[in-house]
Amino acid sequence: MLHALLNLFFPPVCAGCDSLLLQNESVICSGCRHEIPLTNHHLQPQNEASTKFFGRIPVESVTAFSYYHKKGIVQEMIHKLKYRGQEDIGTALGYWFAEDLKSVCASADAIVPVPLHPKKLKKRGYNQVTSFGSALSDALRIPMDEKLLRRNFYSKTQTKKNLFARSELSKTLFEADFSEVHHGKHFLLIDDVLTTGSTLEACSRALLKIPNAKISIACLAFSHS
Repeated sequence: MLHALLNLFFPPVCAGCDSLLLQNESVICSGCRHEIPLTNHHLQPQNEASTKFFGRIPVESVTAFSYYHKKGIVQEMIHKLKYRGQEDIGTALGYWFAEDLKSVCASADAIVPVPLHPKKLKKRGYNQVTSFGSALSDALRIPMDEKLLRRNFYSKTQTKKNLFARSELSKTLFEADFSEVHHGKHFLLIDDVLTTGSTLEACSRALLKIPNAKISIACLAFSHS
């Protein structure tokens, strides 16, 4: 009853184009689902996302669900997921993406989201990657570990830091709180957008301090910029 009343006064709209959703649609309308530029990275082991990490860190696989273009559908959805509290977007895309990941990440032992600093987490109220990870965890039957990685520093931006300063900071930006139970595990590291790969590289370096650990990476979107 309450759900029906909410839909009456606040009808659900598409996360991509803000049009009213039809009765058989959820979160994303059929039109936007067909317009989302999928990468199909899961069909190409040596894809453009994986090349970001060549010579930097050893990874088992790297995949991104869609392409991130300025003023595009994916940018709109991730902006709403990240800044407007619409975590159902991460859930919807997570279940969709899980079908692709079954072929490349079935051996992963745990899903590890890129963490926010506690101060930023408190300010925002949630980690935008968590709903995405929860959907993957449910669909792939792989547990999610939100406590394994810790972000050590709070910084609004690194753009004003020079390259050397950013490089030095990235070496200690994340830390893995691990024990023997984590030894030899395969971790699926997840984030929203893969751009330069520097954050994911820093997270991976922290995880690779775990003896015999293996890393795979999956992101909601891939940006060429």
